Amino acid sequence: MATEIKRIDLSRDYQAHKEEYIKAIESVCEETAFSGGKYADRFDEEFAAFVGTGYAAGVNNGTSALHLAMLALGVGPGDEVIVPANTYIATAWGVSYTGATPVFADCTADTWEIDPVSVEQKITERTKGIIGVHLYGQPFAYNEIKKIADKHGLFVVEDCAQAHNALYEGRQVGSLGELGCFSFYPGKNLYAFGEGGSITTDNKEYFDHITRLKNQGCDVRYYHDEIGYNMRLEGVQGAVLSVSLKYLKEWTAKRETIGERYLREIANPLITMQAHPENTRPVYHLFVITVPDHEDFVRYMADKGIECNMHYPVPCHLQKAYAHLGYRVGDCPNAEYLASHCVTLPLFPEMREDEVSRVIEACNEYRR
Repeated sequence: MATEIKRIDLSRDYQAHKEEYIKAIESVCEETAFSGGKYADRFDEEFAAFVGTGYAAGVNNGTSALHLAMLALGVGPGDEVIVPANTYIATAWGVSYTGATPVFADCTADTWEIDPVSVEQKITERTKGIIGVHLYGQPFAYNEIKKIADKHGLFVVEDCAQAHNALYEGRQVGSLGELGCFSFYPGKNLYAFGEGGSITTDNKEYFDHITRLKNQGCDVRYYHDEIGYNMRLEGVQGAVLSVSLKYLKEWTAKRETIGERYLREIANPLITMQAHPENTRPVYHLFVITVPDHEDFVRYMADKGIECNMHYPVPCHLQKAYAHLGYRVGDCPNAEYLASHCVTLPLFPEMREDEVSRVIEACNEYRR
């Protein structure tokens, strides 16, 4: 069997920038700036400038980012927030942690992003807002969602966990809605050496509230103005992210080259790929396809030494954790189809051309 092609290989980035990463970590250790502090604050400033917002609040992970965003927007028991059925479950957790109820909307049949038509159908008198997810690195139809939100007096929060450096009509994601929520989990387009997240905004009131919440409810140490959380970004992660941020545009360009090759050269009629509207620039965090039998396809690729995954094999509304909400098969048909047919191909910036060619060749030979 040929050498295995991993779905993602973080070791290549580490080896390429090892000296910079180690130097950054040593700087934190020498100053013992471990919890929040100088290096976390510096990254916040750098990331806000990159996204194009006035503020960025670094937190301990992307799930906390969603949770704190909901709290800053006043979401609580009795409220509903509309979220996609086709997303990673953390999008819904952010709503549930406040005591509110996530209401699941279907995705479109082509972009696989949250469907504005489904969103409008889900709005009730209890709806407080909408979380749109730029899933797989493809921006959702923000303007259409924003129009619906404005019509009904709702907020829009962007879940940008998979879309660092993606553009919607020329603007960075994370700068569009009231708040943008990012994850820096290992494997993201911009990632920490562990956990990390950020909330971006132009609203100082939201920023100040989130900063208080993530820091034990304190504006002044030992004076707790509200029930808070221990959700600060660690100094080591801030320092690592400052190094990585310098390379994000370069990594994005490499992802684009690979993604565009897949779109152009994979020609097997059994394989369907995600649509990318012209007013967006996706960043190919995940390259997801659909096939008639996704388990068979994953086995086939494994036999050829190519690792593939499934993102995500169970849609959120059918997860056991949300069984009490009463959703049934057929409630979000597009999301359900995607879940039962999805496969994620290898794609990461350090992939070699010959590896990309092997993936394309294997896809085109499938059942041919």
